[in-house]
Amino acid sequence: MIDDDGAGPHLADIPIPVPAPSEVLVRVRASSLNGFDVAVSSGMLKGAMEHRFPVVLGKDFAGEVTLTGEGVSRFKIGDRVFGVVTKPYLGDGGFGEYLTVSETIGVAPMPDGLDAASAGAAGAAGLAGAAALAALAAAAPVPGDTVLITGATGGVGALAIQYARTAGATVLATALPGDESEFVTSLGAQHAIDRGGDLAAQVRALAPGGVSAVIHLAGDASQLTPLLAPGGRLASTVGDGPAQHPAAVAVMANPDAALLDRLASDIVAGRLRVPITRTYPLDEVPAAFGDFRAGTLGKLGVAVQ
Repeated sequence: MIDDDGAGPHLADIPIPVPAPSEVLVRVRASSLNGFDVAVSSGMLKGAMEHRFPVVLGKDFAGEVTLTGEGVSRFKIGDRVFGVVTKPYLGDGGFGEYLTVSETIGVAPMPDGLDAASAGAAGAAGLAGAAALAALAAAAPVPGDTVLITGATGGVGALAIQYARTAGATVLATALPGDESEFVTSLGAQHAIDRGGDLAAQVRALAPGGVSAVIHLAGDASQLTPLLAPGGRLASTVGDGPAQHPAAVAVMANPDAALLDRLASDIVAGRLRVPITRTYPLDEVPAAFGDFRAGTLGKLGVAVQ
C-alpha cells in the first residue's frame, strides 16, 4: 500500500473493506504487477485519479467471494473469481488480502477444474490480457498480415504475440539478443527485432513494403509509422492516436465479463500461456517494484494467500 505522505510501497494492516450494494468482497489469492501499479506508486496519477488513502496497489486479482453486498445476484459466497479492479478511484487493490469490486464489471467466474497454476495465471492475465485484446482488435490482423509489436517482452506484449499468431499474422517482436529474443520466439514470434539496433532496417529487410500493423506498447511511435504499409494500422496502448498519425488508434483495456471469460477459456484450453517469470510472496512485493523497473520478461506474479 501507499500513504499520502509519499512513502514508497510498504506493508501495513488495514481494516477489511465492506462491500457496498452490488459489490462482492473477494479473498485474494493471486495478483500480478502491472505498469499501472508502478505509475501509481511513483505519484504519476496524482491529480488524474482520486486517491482514497491508504491506497492498496494491484489491479489484477484471483480468489473467492467471502461476502456479498445488497442486491448481488451474479455471485454467491464461495464462488471462485478473477478479474481487474476497475473503480474510478484508487483504494483497495489486489495486493491486499481482501478487496471489494462491483459484480457488474471487472470480475468473472473462475472456470471449473482450473488447477492452482492456471488459476494463478488467470490472476495475472486480467489487465494485460484486456490491453492485448484491445490492441489486437484495433490492429485487426488477418491471415497473411505482418505485425510489428514493440515492447513485446512485457506482460501485454507476451499475450499480444500469441493473439497475433492466432489471427494468422507473421509477428515481428522487438527484443534484445539473447534471453529476450528467445522469450518472444518461444511465444510464437517468427522474428525477433533487435530493439537496440536499426529498427527500420531490420523491419524493411523482412517486410520491404512495410508492415500491415504495429502494436505500439513502448517506444516512439513517430519512428514506427513510416514502417507501415499503405493502409496499415497502428494500435497504441501508450496514448498515440489520430492527433499523432492518421493511422494511429489509442486503445485502453476494458476488462468486461465477456473479455475475462475469453481469457479464462483460452488459458484452460491451452491457447494462451501467461508467462509468469517470478512470483513474489506478499511481504516481498515492495522489492518487486524495483525488479519491474529494472526490466523483466513477461509477468511478475504475487502470491497473496
